[in-house]
Amino acid sequence: MIMNRGRLMLPGPTDGAAERRVPSERLHLIPQAARLSFVPWVTDLPGLKLGENDLTRIAPGRPQAEGEVIEISGHVFDAFGRPVRNTLIEIWNANRWGRYAHVKDPVRERLDPNFLGFGRTMTDDQGRYRFRTIRPGSYLARPDIDRWRPSHVHVSVRGGSARLIAQMYFEGDPHLARDPMFILLGEAQQRHFGQAAGKGVHGEALYRWDIVIGGRNASYFEN
Repeated sequence: MIMNRGRLMLPGPTDGAAERRVPSERLHLIPQAARLSFVPWVTDLPGLKLGENDLTRIAPGRPQAEGEVIEISGHVFDAFGRPVRNTLIEIWNANRWGRYAHVKDPVRERLDPNFLGFGRTMTDDQGRYRFRTIRPGSYLARPDIDRWRPSHVHVSVRGGSARLIAQMYFEGDPHLARDPMFILLGEAQQRHFGQAAGKGVHGEALYRWDIVIGGRNASYFEN
């Protein structure tokens, strides 16, 4: 069987890590007649439970996780500035010491039993979303070259068969200048900073971050 040859993926400037993950040969194109069977089309999104957008506690009424509480809110817009309604937004981030709760996280900093670090919500009719979480700590990503990942929050926008993933950063972080993921943003770097918006009624630090899908001012999404 003769397979059509697709595009050749090129590694980014990630100091060697990308070369070990990116295929060295051109990708094979899936025949058009077979593509529909590969599309994970989701017609109904799972129901949300109370408090899933509050990452500061494992569940309502449970103890609060350690660290600085922050609130991230904003809108999701399309390329024409229209709100993206009723779309599932997920976030995840490390705890205050820079460790994820995932079992395969190689970082050996402290785990917080009151912080799972994952939450989700739906955008409303105006495309708005809101999360409370703990400001994540930086962590040592490459001990051999003393390279740290800056404080960041992962954000996933999911709709139909598509899932887009981006990262929000905090302006002024000293590790930004050496972070390959941030460097790859290029001219979009400024659009990926959470904009400080003062304090909330409970003293939490407020950040605003609008997510734009498509167009000249689009957010940078990971492939």
